Amino acid sequence: MPIDESRTFKPVNIALLTISDSRELKDDTSGDILAERIASAGHMLAVREISKDDKNEIAAHLHRWIDDEEIDVILTTGGTGLTGRDVTPEALDRVKDKDIPGFGELFRMLSYDSIGTSTIQSRACAVLSRGTYIFALPGSNGAVKDGWDKILAFQLDSRHRPCNFVELMPRLRER
Repeated sequence: MPIDESRTFKPVNIALLTISDSRELKDDTSGDILAERIASAGHMLAVREISKDDKNEIAAHLHRWIDDEEIDVILTTGGTGLTGRDVTPEALDRVKDKDIPGFGELFRMLSYDSIGTSTIQSRACAVLSRGTYIFALPGSNGAVKDGWDKILAFQLDSRHRPCNFVELMPRLRER
C-alpha cells in the first residue's frame, strides 16, 4: 500500500478502550500492543481506559470521547465475539451516525490468512459518530496486530494513497 513520502504526515489523537470483564491495565496485552503501535506510528494516545462488557458503560465511554474535540479516533479491543457478554457492536449501534462496513469486511478477509474460517466468529466493525471514527477490534493479540498493521496503520496515515481516513476528517461534520 503506497505511502507518498512527499506528503506531510498528520498525527491524530486516539482514545483506546479495552472491553473486558477480567482484564486490568497491568495485564491488557492487546491494549499494550495498540498503544505501542499508535505511538510508533507518530500518533498521540489521548486516553486509555478499560470498560466492563456492558452496553451502557461502553456507550458512556464512547459518548464522552466523541464529544471531546481533541479525540479524532476511538479504538476498542474486545467484546466483538458471539457470546452473551460480547456487546461492543451493539454499543457502537447506540452511538453511530454511519456504518463503515468495509472495515469489518476487510478485517475478516485479512484475518482469514491468520486463523482461517474461525474469522467468521468476529464481529469487528467500524462506525462514524459526530465526526469521530470508531473501530472495534477483537480482543486477541493477533487480531489487534492484524487490524492495526494491515488496515489502520495505512488508513490513519495522511500520506497513504490513493485515499485515507485522515484526509476526510475536516469534512466529516458537513451537512
